[in-house]
Amino acid sequence: MSTVRERSVPRDAGRRRPPVTAGHSGGRGWGTLWPYLLVAPAVLGMLYLLLYPLARAVLISFQDFRLRQLILGDADFVGLRNYRTLLGDPEFWEVVRRTFVFMAVNVVAIMVLSTLVALMTERLGRVARTVVLSSLVLVWAVPVVAATTVFQWLFHSEFGIVNETLTGLGFESYEGYPWFAHGGAAFGIVVVLIVWQSVPFAAITLYSALVTVPAELYESARMDGAGAARVFRSVTFPLIRPIFMLVLSLEVIWTFKAFVQIWVMTRGGPGEATTILPVYAVQTALAGQRYDLGSAASMLTVLLMSGVLVLYFRQLFRQEGEQP
Repeated sequence: MSTVRERSVPRDAGRRRPPVTAGHSGGRGWGTLWPYLLVAPAVLGMLYLLLYPLARAVLISFQDFRLRQLILGDADFVGLRNYRTLLGDPEFWEVVRRTFVFMAVNVVAIMVLSTLVALMTERLGRVARTVVLSSLVLVWAVPVVAATTVFQWLFHSEFGIVNETLTGLGFESYEGYPWFAHGGAAFGIVVVLIVWQSVPFAAITLYSALVTVPAELYESARMDGAGAARVFRSVTFPLIRPIFMLVLSLEVIWTFKAFVQIWVMTRGGPGEATTILPVYAVQTALAGQRYDLGSAASMLTVLLMSGVLVLYFRQLFRQEGEQP
């Protein structure tokens, strides 16, 4: 005779348990908020470090803010007077012109050399490619002030290796040549320094884009009789164009606001040969304690750089929309 065991049914089996909300037991509410609480200090600190100086500079640009106001803190608002003073100064517009020339020369040289280096690196063997990429990383890792100091000694009038090399090659006129006393020479040295520092990042980024291009496309183009220039124009560049444009925009920003190299090497001299907008803003603020004019110059620099990027991206998006 078989015995049947009945399971004991709990009394609340037929009852429906209410849903657990985020604020009830289990810590689901804290579990949802915990990631945001963890990143909140970093986000708040970043916003403070980035937005507060910008807001402070904007405020000072609308005030009469000199050494007295810096100490006592009783600055008066003067509206757009500082901006009218700068925009009516012919020296300011000369600095603007020099800044755009400086930016154009640097960006063109950086993009051309970086593209050539990236193409060369792609065609090298494994060992040579490793050596080139390692060298680029090492150059990129050199601190800006250290690199600027090295270039100062390279072009030193008495102890520089450049003068000694040129003199040894028969160019006697370069014996003791004062490079930093001539505006064109100083401008050229600053350009060489910034290009030397900027090419590694751009070349490595473009190389990483080149290795994503399928090899079958190159083979098909060569079978059709396309040369190296046509392959790059019709196959390589269209595929790496987004990365190329990104690098180009970054180089525009970095060269437009170049300051440390110029300030350490020439402080904007000789005369004003290497004075661009960031250097002009600092000179204006420190020379006569005109912190209001310096802040206004900084804001105009930001507006000009933003305008260049807006026009550039607008043209870029227009070209992208016209493509089939």
